[in-house]
Amino acid sequence: MKEQLEKRLTELKAEFASGQKAMTELETKQANLRDTLLRISGAIQILEEEIVKANEEEENSSDAQ
Repeated sequence: MKEQLEKRLTELKAEFASGQKAMTELETKQANLRDTLLRISGAIQILEEEIVKANEEEENSSDAQ
């Protein structure tokens, strides 16, 4: 009986360690994805602002003619 308990304990500890490793990897992936999305969001905002500026400049040059 004791041997079975010790075997099961060893198995559970291995599963726990594996789960912790997987969780750490997922957390790292999540952080990397969050950073990537933040950069993309910033790029989108800049491009939208540049488009607005270009449209305003186009309108102003059309009005001047």
